[in-house]
Amino acid sequence: MELTRLIVKGGVISPGELRDIVNLASDQGLDSISFGSRQDIIFPKVFKNIDPEKTSKHHFVFPDEKSGNNIVSSYVSTDIFRNTSWLTGNKFLYVLEQFKEQPDLKVNITDPKQQLVPLFTGHINFIASEHEDYWFLYIRMPNWERMEVYPVLIYSWDISKIYYEIEKLVREESHGIDMLFSLVSEALDTNNRTIDKPLNVPFYPFPYYEGMNRLGIDQYWLGLYWRNNLYDLEFLKEMCDLCFECKIGKICITPWKSFIVKGIPKDRKLDWEKFLGKKGINIRHSLLELNWHLPVAVEWALNLKTFLVRTLDQFDISTYGLTFGISEYNRDGHYFTSIVVEKNGLPKDLESIKIRDTFNVLYAKHFDPNSREYIVHAQDVDKLELPTILIELSKKYFEELGNSVQEDSATTTIKEKVQQEVHQCQDCLTVYNSEYGDLVQGIEKGVLFQDLPENYCCSLCESPKSNFIELKGEKLDAV
Repeated sequence: MELTRLIVKGGVISPGELRDIVNLASDQGLDSISFGSRQDIIFPKVFKNIDPEKTSKHHFVFPDEKSGNNIVSSYVSTDIFRNTSWLTGNKFLYVLEQFKEQPDLKVNITDPKQQLVPLFTGHINFIASEHEDYWFLYIRMPNWERMEVYPVLIYSWDISKIYYEIEKLVREESHGIDMLFSLVSEALDTNNRTIDKPLNVPFYPFPYYEGMNRLGIDQYWLGLYWRNNLYDLEFLKEMCDLCFECKIGKICITPWKSFIVKGIPKDRKLDWEKFLGKKGINIRHSLLELNWHLPVAVEWALNLKTFLVRTLDQFDISTYGLTFGISEYNRDGHYFTSIVVEKNGLPKDLESIKIRDTFNVLYAKHFDPNSREYIVHAQDVDKLELPTILIELSKKYFEELGNSVQEDSATTTIKEKVQQEVHQCQDCLTVYNSEYGDLVQGIEKGVLFQDLPENYCCSLCESPKSNFIELKGEKLDAV
């Protein structure tokens, strides 16, 4: 099926913009729209006889166009789920505003403490650090075999210019991570910071993101999910009008084919509940139903999900904290669910013969999609075998929950204590870690502090080398 996409930068859209889109879709004879996995809006057909004036302020990607990638952000999670303390909703909006031109590459801008939005599904992945206004950068170009870490932390207000410089460089020639860093550093004056400790991505069970939920003392947030991913235009139009009345400025699309409205005033909660009730909207799907990622407008995938959910429900299986994906076979794909069901393709010479589909089942290491490592659990199995396999994996998940990840963390901590040689500036508390070096000042990884040149100074406050003290034991644990 040919699909038209609307880019929604960072998954953030105003009620006014959404209402324009609804009217435009209605003019095209549509009665519903869908959401995509990169927080974009999907239309189930090619637009015809479209008025250029109506589309000029929106970024459409038509079926015959290969360009156009959305920026994914975890703005949607801010204030309603666990988050990094300094990373406010306004901070996200300021960073997104820097991107004036539509990126050619897939960009993710995320908070590692939330679970709703995947961290590593972009080519260019900015992930918030513990240091205010500084971000890790993880890069995996389409032709790269693995994800690479950019050797410094990126300042919030440098994010877009570093992205555009990388985009320009990779468009002209293929480069590895070290060459990219060297060329970007040469071309731009940026306020980088030395990486003093590796990115920590905590594992938590997946959150419940539907229904009317309290937000602070006097507000609520509403999560809406429709299992067929077909959102009725008349419903959306009236919802936008209700947002105007309640002075709600933003609607957030999630990668799970759902959306969230934040900031519903306490004294208007009943109005929203009446509106949903009159429209017959169910806002309490079971966890079995919610946590699935499917390709848009693919009937076999929706039918398979329905079969699996019903069967798991009959057996009273708990899947709390797990997420599931259904896809065509694709070993180069970047999955972001705990468990993946892949449909095997038929050999071309057998496509005309009716043969039952077979499936593979994979699960993420420790059932954590951010591990980016998937283990094949079963291959070439029949559809009727899938529920039993998913039940096996759900039991395995609950047996391992809280054990494997903790063991890994303990191992990592011990390893770091042995390998790290860490010194800290007494003025601004910036850390020099020999494991990372200080590439801002041309110091390679592995260079011990004692081997630094005598004129070495703090990369942040420029204090001399003599102002650094070595961190050991408990002090090192606290860094």
